[in-house]
Amino acid sequence: MKPKTPHVDLQAQIAATLAEARAVMAEADCLHDAAAVKAAYDRLGHEITARYADLNPLILTVMNGGLLPTAEIVSRLPFAFEQDYLHATRYRGATTGGGLVWKRQPDAKRISGRHVLVIDDILDEGYTLVAIRKALLEFQPASFAVAVTCEKLHDRRAPGAVAEFVGVKVEDRYVFGCGMDYKEYWRQLPAIYAVKGL
Repeated sequence: MKPKTPHVDLQAQIAATLAEARAVMAEADCLHDAAAVKAAYDRLGHEITARYADLNPLILTVMNGGLLPTAEIVSRLPFAFEQDYLHATRYRGATTGGGLVWKRQPDAKRISGRHVLVIDDILDEGYTLVAIRKALLEFQPASFAVAVTCEKLHDRRAPGAVAEFVGVKVEDRYVFGCGMDYKEYWRQLPAIYAVKGL
């Protein structure tokens, strides 16, 4: 029998993950529908405008999860600001956390003396956001804050993990949609879902 090639194995793995993601979505529980999430983004837009409208802030997207929340939030900001992105992750597409990996940090010269707002999808245990906050504060911004679409409610929060702007709160389950993924699928959904039984 001819051995499988790595390419065939990878394609089979991708197909299996896609099938699993579709099955998970078919049974998922909707925790916050699209209307509730839209209302949360509207409120975040007002809160962020009230704080930053006259401060010429630098808004940093945490990739990949923060991409959709950033698009939603900045479309609601009627003032001038600059944007950039950073990439720091613990999950690597899995369902449980691993070690922190920095893939890209923004230029320190753009942060020093600026009012910085970081946008991400979720505050869960918060180790990634703590690391981001610590790293960027070393560049001496004028102020620093974090905005997230949702905050997960549990008692496993890392020391110092906080978001100054929170859209909605979710129960302690495996959630996806609005930038959050299930094994890299379903980030694009306009509502927040939880995996059945998790």
